[in-house]
Amino acid sequence: MASEELFYATIRDIGARFRRRALSPVELTRAHLDRIEQLDPKLHAFVTVTADRALADARAAEAALGRGDISSPLLGIPIGYKDIYATRGILTTGGSALLADWIPDEDSTCVTRLQRAGAVMLGKLITHEFAFGIQFPGHRFPAARNPWDLERMPGGSSSGSGAALAAGMAFGALGSDTGGSIRGPASLCGIAGLKPTYGRCSRAGVLTLSWTLDHTGPMARTVEDCAYLLQALAGYDAADPASSREPVPDYVAPLGRGVRGLRVGVPREYFFEGIDPEVEKGFEQALATLRQLGATVEDVQIPSIQSAGAFMAIMLAEAFAYHERDLREHPERFGELLRERLTAGALITGSEYVQAQRIRARLLADMSAVLRRVDVLATPTSPKPAPTFATVYDPDYGFPRGNTGPFNMTGLPSLAVPCGFTATGLPISIQISGRPFDETTVLRVGHTYEQATDWHKRHPSV
Repeated sequence: MASEELFYATIRDIGARFRRRALSPVELTRAHLDRIEQLDPKLHAFVTVTADRALADARAAEAALGRGDISSPLLGIPIGYKDIYATRGILTTGGSALLADWIPDEDSTCVTRLQRAGAVMLGKLITHEFAFGIQFPGHRFPAARNPWDLERMPGGSSSGSGAALAAGMAFGALGSDTGGSIRGPASLCGIAGLKPTYGRCSRAGVLTLSWTLDHTGPMARTVEDCAYLLQALAGYDAADPASSREPVPDYVAPLGRGVRGLRVGVPREYFFEGIDPEVEKGFEQALATLRQLGATVEDVQIPSIQSAGAFMAIMLAEAFAYHERDLREHPERFGELLRERLTAGALITGSEYVQAQRIRARLLADMSAVLRRVDVLATPTSPKPAPTFATVYDPDYGFPRGNTGPFNMTGLPSLAVPCGFTATGLPISIQISGRPFDETTVLRVGHTYEQATDWHKRHPSV
């Protein structure tokens, strides 16, 4: 078995080892397949492990390196795909009994782009049912476990992605984010996760939850690794009607510019309601670090932030519209919780949906006005640490409002970065959000903070 240090190396470090022939993609891939075999029976992060495909990808990468091809930093890097991303010839379940045997004919655009960049496909990572419904006991696919505490949830629907990365079973993963399902698992699993600007990364070939709220994006253990993944993913795709033609900048080179002179705005209303004291303390310490690094930190107000609850009306209405036919024809193939949630979308009137979209436009205008005065916004990513499964499975449990949904409403780029741990060893995270298509600044702030602290260097004992 390879050393723990290898499994928690960065993409940059692995690339350097490849170039000096200190490690081969085949060796690295075999080590990861062995680690998955050892750990995943406890964590349930993977739905499908594509061992043969992974080794074929690794051999191709090794051959390319042998020819002197070092054009892609992702060449030979083992990654996993959330199981709502279509993969040609490979089972894609969406975490649902409805698609339990679906094998797509084509890859999603994001999968195509990462594979063209030379990434090694380790397999498909578990998701909550259709990226929405939680997997209760008895579900066809067992729920992923949080590597920091197996009795706790690893976060939202990109749960397998968060768990696999925290446990050192992949160097990167694709997640999706409709209301926080990249940033939530990143927060609760102690990793980095980026929801790019709406339209920045293609959603073609990705199962839909909500057309106007869905985002695709990268998850990794460091901000720099997210930047490498985003570099390969970003760009226009004619197959996605919402895809933007905005030029793609260099996301990696500006990371080292620091934060001196940057303005960080902290909107406390809404984002601090019901916050756990340890989460608040960790967040305030992160702000202090940003000040020490040269950033200006000030409180700001977003006038319409309390209207962000309109998010649920939009998501439920759009989710019901997407699933309506299958709900009518095969209701028994949906989990009880998901079926109830989706059916609630049928009760939202056209008038309510339109009013929710008007509120959404006002929220974007208010956030945009604030972001003309500051460079980024900073909030806690999750107001509370990871809950136990027993708590979540309690019928009286009320899911707390998260801090991530407002940035799906506005489509602004938003990054989760580890910023501490509770006394019981559970991760805490800071969320950094910015202007449209300014992922460069968001990543730069996150990377600068991350490199000034050691939180991202802590790993669970699994």
